[in-house]
Amino acid sequence: MTEKPKEPRFVALCMLGLVLFNFPVLALFNVGGTVLGVPVLYAYIFAAWALLIALMARVAER
Repeated sequence: MTEKPKEPRFVALCMLGLVLFNFPVLALFNVGGTVLGVPVLYAYIFAAWALLIALMARVAER
């Protein structure tokens, strides 16, 4: 079985990260509420960051 190149998937993850951490998306989460006592914007940034790391680990292990 031949392996497919991983570079396109890493590039796609990089582009996803650019979208997730760009102004229009961040502005959606800049509200006054909290999630478990943490401001919504900070919770979103942490969750998006953790998701990107998990996806990168999954691509790297394949």
